[in-house]
Formats: sequence, C-alpha cells, structure tokens
Amino acid sequence: MKVLITGCCGFIGRYLIDLVSQQGYAPFGLDLNPAAPTGITSDHYFCTSGTAELCAIVEKVQPDLCVHAAGQASVPGSFENPEKDFTGGPALTFAILDALRQFAPKCRLIFLSSASVYGQPGQLPISEAQPLAPMSPYGFHKWQSEILLREFHEIFGLNTACVRIFSAYGIGLRRQVLWDICRRIISEGELILRGTGQESRDFINVHDVASGILTVAQNAPARGEAYNLSSGIETTISELANIAVSALDESVVPAFDGTVSVGDPLNWRADVSAIQALGFKHETNLQDGVAAYALWCKEQIRADHGGGDR
Repeated sequence: MKVLITGCCGFIGRYLIDLVSQQGYAPFGLDLNPAAPTGITSDHYFCTSGTAELCAIVEKVQPDLCVHAAGQASVPGSFENPEKDFTGGPALTFAILDALRQFAPKCRLIFLSSASVYGQPGQLPISEAQPLAPMSPYGFHKWQSEILLREFHEIFGLNTACVRIFSAYGIGLRRQVLWDICRRIISEGELILRGTGQESRDFINVHDVASGILTVAQNAPARGEAYNLSSGIETTISELANIAVSALDESVVPAFDGTVSVGDPLNWRADVSAIQALGFKHETNLQDGVAAYALWCKEQIRADHGGGDR
C-alpha cells in the first residue's frame, strides 16, 4: 500500500513515516521542507502548495491512503495571523481533496483535526456528537476542513475521515505546555505557569497518536466521520507539572499566576469509545511518557546551552 503523508517533516508526520514503514507500507512524504526525514524509503516531495504541483504529485504517486498532517499547529499563531492559518488549513485541505478527486479517487484520506473544534465543552467526557464551538481561528479552521471532508465524501464519493487529536506530546516536540514546564524547571530552577493549575487536558503520546491514525485508516468506514483520538484520561496542569518535576528529580514547587490564555478551554477529557470500537488502545501511560520526554528535554536544553549544567 502506498501512503502519502502530508506534513511528513512535522512532529506527528515523522512518527507516521516510521510506523508506516514498520508495517511494511511504502511511505511517500510531502512537505514544504525540502529535506526528507529519516524513514522515507520512497520519494520525498517538496511542494510549495501550488495546485498544479500538488495534482502532479498525486497523479504520479497514485496513493492508496493519504494522511493529511500538514498545516499550522498554533492557537496563538492563528490569532496573530489568521490568513496564514486559513491558507495552511482549509485552503490546503481543499487542494488536497480536489487533487485526490481528480487523480486518485479511490484513495482514502485521513485528516488530522483537533479537539480545538469543541471549545469549552458543556460536559465531560466529550463525545464526537457534542456541538462544536471553537474559541480560536485555529479551531474554526479545523472545523471548516472537517466540513470539506464531508463535502467530498457526500458529493464526490471520496472515502474520508478525521481524527480529533487532544493534547499530543512526545520526543521531538519543542513547544506547548509540557516543553514549557520542562524547560523552565531545567533552565530556570523554578516553575511559574499561567492559569490556576486546575485546568485539565487529555494527554496522548505521539506513538499512540500515530497508531490511532492508522487504526482509523485501516478500519473506519470513512464516510466523512470524526473520531476523538486521546487517552480518555483527564489530567490537571498541576498534576502534569508535578509528574515532570518528579521525572527530572528536582525539588521545584509549581506555582501559577492565575491568568487565563485567550482561546484555551478550561477542561478536556475525551470519550474515546468510538475509536476503541475500531480496535484502538493507547499504550503509553502518562508517567512513563513524561519521564522519557523530560530526559529528552534535558538533553536538548543542555545542548542548546553548550552542554553545561544549569
């Protein structure tokens, strides 16, 4: 099976390349980055998102599966530059769907959406049937991309589905809350974070994210539907901070400044029964995942500072 992975040089894309290769499939990478990531055993395509260029690549590859992992990945960034977020979101999603419609209509497409489409949920756990109420341009643009998936299935017959990823983390991610926690502990010797500490998220390790994506690709009916992809376990930011402190063997006491970030919901926990029904099971518990990530962060930060200790 030929698998075209857009955004193959990104955080999740690199893990998808590895997993696709391990399962004996042929990965084809598509990215704005001209340097192919490790694991690309077939062709790597550098694409500037031009429609004609994209169509030519799809026509040449003739993928059986396309995992659309490209796009912007920053809620704050979507406020600062909503046009860029839209161009890398719904506009790019449309271009990929239309290229598949014309040149590989039997290809299944799995789109990486986000829990940001839910906004502040009315109840926990959050099921896929809950009304969508994004709080950011990023969330709205993910929702718009999901609508395009339904359009291309219902109007043109493409097999499409999406995964709504909650709070993904793992080795290789140098941003978001867990990186910020570890960086401050290691570099500053103290930990003062935004919020109250009682905000909660549903964390999932990137290895499980990649596994969940392929589970949906292989087993879902792909009729434009969405699946929550997470662990189904709610963890407060205070709990996460203490797990990181323990993993780094530090005596830091986490503190919070009480401010609320624009566009961020207060609490998340996913109902993962739909994706579990397809055969998905998350394997990495948070303590083990954070421990591995914290050690990687320490190596990264020491390298950034020339290898010295704090």
